[in-house]
Amino acid sequence: MTHHNQSALRGLINELLNGDEELPRGEAMRRLLETSLQELIEAEVTARIGAGRYERSTDRVTRRNGARPKQLATPAGTLELTIPKLREGSFFPSLLEPRRRIDQALWSVIAQAWIGGVSTRRVDALIKALGNETGISRSTVSRICAEIDEYVSVFLARRLDDNDAWYPYLWLDATYVKCRREGRVASTAVVTAIGCDAGGWRRVLGVDVVDTESYDSWLAFLRAIRSRGAAGVRLVVSDAHPGLVRALGEVFQGAAWQRCAVHLMRDCMREAGSWQLRRRVGRIVSQVFRGRDAATVTAMYHAACDMLEGCCPRAAAVLEEAEPDALAYLDFPPTHWKRLRTNNVQERTNREIKRRSRVVQVFPSTGSLVRLAGAVMCEQDEIWQESRYFSEVRMNELYDDGRTRGIDGPVDWARLEAEARKMLESGLELADRVEAA
Repeated sequence: MTHHNQSALRGLINELLNGDEELPRGEAMRRLLETSLQELIEAEVTARIGAGRYERSTDRVTRRNGARPKQLATPAGTLELTIPKLREGSFFPSLLEPRRRIDQALWSVIAQAWIGGVSTRRVDALIKALGNETGISRSTVSRICAEIDEYVSVFLARRLDDNDAWYPYLWLDATYVKCRREGRVASTAVVTAIGCDAGGWRRVLGVDVVDTESYDSWLAFLRAIRSRGAAGVRLVVSDAHPGLVRALGEVFQGAAWQRCAVHLMRDCMREAGSWQLRRRVGRIVSQVFRGRDAATVTAMYHAACDMLEGCCPRAAAVLEEAEPDALAYLDFPPTHWKRLRTNNVQERTNREIKRRSRVVQVFPSTGSLVRLAGAVMCEQDEIWQESRYFSEVRMNELYDDGRTRGIDGPVDWARLEAEARKMLESGLELADRVEAA
């Protein structure tokens, strides 16, 4: 531990021992624990960086880049900690990692059991199975669920423009689970919004439960996000749901829309009759977006339309109509393309919501569904704060007006499209040989 850290801890001890105001024993213990943990965190990040604050050192490998708050629940009370951020790489204190996993597992089991209407005795058995031999009481379960509700509500209603943050990239999606509504079980949409801020960090911007993915429901959801400070959006990635696309045009005017390439491929495959044809259509479309420059990707897109016209005209029509929106990502830095052309950033969260929903099977109310989905997204948001989605250097490329975007200069399209068709045909032949082997 550094001299600075020792001095901070010694100062707190002296304050507690010699201060005029006598603190309750619990508060004194909480402050001691909070200060000690914070100093251990500072010592670990100093070792990771290779130098202390403002220290000149040949061992330095990176620098600090601000900090983010972290609340930690302990028997002594809630500790208010700060986790340093780094300019390069990510950092999360090793001493907090095991506790975080345990707490998340414990709370998720309690929440799921309570939501599912499981008896108190059954909840008690689940808690004991996690290693807590003392079990848990009904009042404790009620208190924990109330705390989850409060935490989720605060998280979902928080301002998004703190520290003048803005979100150039926005991903939108919905997943469906069973929920009891007005006395009947119905498929209910959980809509989520994930943004990437100017620093390259992913953030959960919104979660809501709606009847269907209608224009009105998406409009209300997007307006709520906008009213909480989601600004600076340059590109929105989603599927081609008509209500969603229409609402986007009203709420985020001026932002480009990227039609998810994976959803587009599935839309094309649905136009094919047999499973053999669907597979062929999928293999053609999946190759389109692998080009390393805008001209090559565009040429492969046109070649794919021509090839589909010969085997599945309806799929070709879908692909051709979608071109402006399917290739919107080409106007952004090439180092961003892989993560902008699809909605894959949403897949992990959707899978987690689905996985936990299977335990519940049918949610008794929309409130219980919001509780669980919100808790999942809270956890995911915290995990994402451990590492950037885009590095600081790559995010700077977005705001470099001198960088070439899209197609630069004249292009021999006839030659390029002929080469693109050969690449697509070679890819199909290779896939057929691998399958036959």
